Amino acid sequence: MVNEKTEPETDGAKKKRKRLQLPDAYVILFIFLVLAAVATYILPAGTFDTETSSEGIDVIVPGTYEVIESSPAGFLDIFSAIVDGLISTSSLIFLVLIIGGVFAVIEKTGAIDALVTKIIRITRNKEWMLIVMVMAVFSIFGTLGIIVNAVIAFIPLGIILAKSMKMDAIVGVAIIYLGAYTGFGVAILDPLTIGFAQEIAEVPLFSGAPERVVMYVVTLIFSMAYVIWYANRVKKDPSRSILKDNPFPKDSKEGAALGKQQMETKHLLVLAALTIGIGAYVAGVFMADWSLEEMAAVFLVIMVATTIIGKIHVNEMVETFIQGANAVLYGALIIGMARSIVVILENGMILDTVVNFMAVVTEPFTSTMGAIMLFIGNGLFNLIVTSGSGQAAIVMPIMAPLADLMGFPRQIAVQAYTMGDGFTNIITPLSGVLMANLAIAGVPYTKWVKFALPLMAIWYILGIIYIIILVAINWGPV
Repeated sequence: MVNEKTEPETDGAKKKRKRLQLPDAYVILFIFLVLAAVATYILPAGTFDTETSSEGIDVIVPGTYEVIESSPAGFLDIFSAIVDGLISTSSLIFLVLIIGGVFAVIEKTGAIDALVTKIIRITRNKEWMLIVMVMAVFSIFGTLGIIVNAVIAFIPLGIILAKSMKMDAIVGVAIIYLGAYTGFGVAILDPLTIGFAQEIAEVPLFSGAPERVVMYVVTLIFSMAYVIWYANRVKKDPSRSILKDNPFPKDSKEGAALGKQQMETKHLLVLAALTIGIGAYVAGVFMADWSLEEMAAVFLVIMVATTIIGKIHVNEMVETFIQGANAVLYGALIIGMARSIVVILENGMILDTVVNFMAVVTEPFTSTMGAIMLFIGNGLFNLIVTSGSGQAAIVMPIMAPLADLMGFPRQIAVQAYTMGDGFTNIITPLSGVLMANLAIAGVPYTKWVKFALPLMAIWYILGIIYIIILVAINWGPV
């Protein structure tokens, strides 16, 4: 075969390629941070009175909004907000770093590769089955509120699975992240979203679960169908990938030998330790109110067990852990960067102004249309405040009495909040979890939005249908 001579790239071509390069995720978030600072000069500052809930969280009192003296962000405040954002999300950042390091130690034993090999053989030529299995598992975690933020640590596994199926990084992110966030968007037993919102709305805790199970299953089926449709398109014709000629932007040698690692006793023991550890954490969440700190501690225990089972030298364990933590450092720190935008808005006292505007706009509506407006309005607000419990504390005290005025049960207001909070999470650049996932996978934000926007539209259509039906049956608190 004759090798053709490749013309060297000219300086002009290099400059053009640099001009066409998309901005880094940190750059995108910094632009939003500056825009948030500018907004503190444009929007009037305002505040609601608050009262402390039984959960120890400050909840706003409806009807107490008043305009106060403006507190615009200064030049130094922009950069101070980044530091504050990193500090306020430190628990989640360290959890991501720890899980990244622990998974590196687990991978060193060959257990992950052996598991992937086993899955590939079981689902050979049935990629849809693998997608369904993985998305179903993570959606269950998501609907229980177990692994919503910590899903970041499992993105490398998704990328490995996507490589094994010869697809692209978007599929790798989707099967993990969209699986978890489909469950989160239609949560059934999440104490920090459904539980807290129902407490504020004075609705019986976790009531309405049967109807929520139906909505969860239907939404999950549509999500799976969308991911499978895209995956099949890429499988049949790689040029139709949204990532085009670069299906795995952060490619590595990992996954090159997938399908060759045989399952051994030590692999089974390592996977058992991982399963028992995660199971213990799930039990701790429901029985002992465990949080992110306990999850990080559980993963450290899993690492110690893995080191003993795999007979890894302690020095080698430390070195591998540091390498694994370093691999997710970029994605971990971006969580704090995203949080800094909310810090600016809070310090500028304009978040309550936005909530008051939502209340004024939606109040004239009645019944079905009013419930739909609450759903859409809360989705827009979620583009700014992506914390589920934080958003509940801000909007639910307003949405609950609005439901009374519009003539539908408060249970529907809780559902409008839940779906509004969950559905826009998959596209908002202010979500540290989303931006961290994309950073780890090397997927440009604009490419992801091109993939995720149609699915979000499907979710919103389903959400509106759910609300129409719920209002029609007068879905109450029990």
